[in-house]
Amino acid sequence: FKYGIPIEADLVFDVRFLPNPYYIAELRHQTGLDEGVYSFVFGYQQTKDFMAHLESLIGFLLPQYVEEGKTVLVIGVGCTGGQHRSVYSAQHLAEHLHKKFGVQVNLIHREQNIEQTFKAKV
Repeated sequence: FKYGIPIEADLVFDVRFLPNPYYIAELRHQTGLDEGVYSFVFGYQQTKDFMAHLESLIGFLLPQYVEEGKTVLVIGVGCTGGQHRSVYSAQHLAEHLHKKFGVQVNLIHREQNIEQTFKAKV
């Protein structure tokens, strides 16, 4: 959360406990969208375990929020600089939610100035 926690977030996850590719010279200037960073971060069991828990938690929460009438859920994922671990984690989660639930996901990598939309499956 280089520039602070997003105030619009309903849920916030801190991934600073995951191994940091910043300290690997060839990965330092890459982002969580690059294969090298993905391979590094996902090469650790704690990353696999965390993503499985996160997917399970959000999978449980989504229907609960829908039942309560919530039409938008904002999830913040952050790390120290918003370049490696949080980008990877948010990207992975967005792709998972879109694929598993068919929901529209608007993904903003705030510190990277990248926006993506995964359209809802009709």
